[in-house]
Amino acid sequence: MGKVTSLEVAEKAGVSRSAVSRVFTPGASVSKRTAEKVRKAAAQLGYRPNVIARSLITGRSRIIGLVVAYLENQFYPEAIERLSKALQSEGYHVLVFMASNDHEATQTVIDELLDYQVDAIIAASVGLSNDLTERCEGLGIPIVLFNRHQYDDRLSSVTSDNVAGGRKLAEFLVAGGHRRIAHIAGWEGASTQIDREAGFMDGLRDAGQTLFARRAADFDFEKARAVAREMFSRSERPDAVFVANDHMAFAVMDVLRFELGLSVPGDVSVVGYDDVTLARWPSYDLTTVRQPANRMVAETVSVLMDRLSDNDTAPRRVALDGPLIVRGSARKPKE
Repeated sequence: MGKVTSLEVAEKAGVSRSAVSRVFTPGASVSKRTAEKVRKAAAQLGYRPNVIARSLITGRSRIIGLVVAYLENQFYPEAIERLSKALQSEGYHVLVFMASNDHEATQTVIDELLDYQVDAIIAASVGLSNDLTERCEGLGIPIVLFNRHQYDDRLSSVTSDNVAGGRKLAEFLVAGGHRRIAHIAGWEGASTQIDREAGFMDGLRDAGQTLFARRAADFDFEKARAVAREMFSRSERPDAVFVANDHMAFAVMDVLRFELGLSVPGDVSVVGYDDVTLARWPSYDLTTVRQPANRMVAETVSVLMDRLSDNDTAPRRVALDGPLIVRGSARKPKE
């Protein structure tokens, strides 16, 4: 069988070829009756529109490139699902590419994305070099950073308010009577890590406290386990620890309870950041700062649609407040 054409669908449905085109063009104006006739004829003939051919005509692929580095962190699969559904409702589809925190590797991934003629790029958990930003700007391809920001006025970004979140955790631990408060950091180059720690340190400083211990684990589960073993095997150990995200906090809690025989929160209070689904499970019951993922996704799509409709629209930097979610992994203040 040969490939069915839009002309054959039009003849079978008794409509014009342009009507068939409008039915399969997102956002195009067409009557309900015409749409039903065309879709019925298309189904009977086995017709599917050629999206690639249409993109050559319109100059729009209706594809958004999403670059992400940390799928093992439960926050990102959940966020990507929400982003995909929100963009589909706008008539776009998401093409996901995996990257790393290495600028050269990210450059290669973006090159591949550009080969697919994407209309825009969302960079989640990865940074962009100045050359890469300039290249995308020259091609008229808008970029939105998701859960990351850079000090570059050409780039839009959507994050939670990581500085405020870090401060909330410090104030909570101090109010709980802790005096040997530690921090297990993520990747040092990430804006999320930098901002969360800055807010946390400000909160401790304002309360007249200093950090008891600090180690970095690069947002990596196994590294977080190793750091926890080293940090809590000493004779004088922390009585509380802020772990830079929930993914690592789970690793820390497993080591404390099942390897070192410590009680959480009896011996050590543990707090994280993100509020992924696993944090609510009784086995962890993690006190954490919630990233407002639904609002972050909505803002990301809003910024992207504004830039796609008018590339001269000024980039926006959005930081959304996230609440402290108090559960059972940390000692609660008496008040």
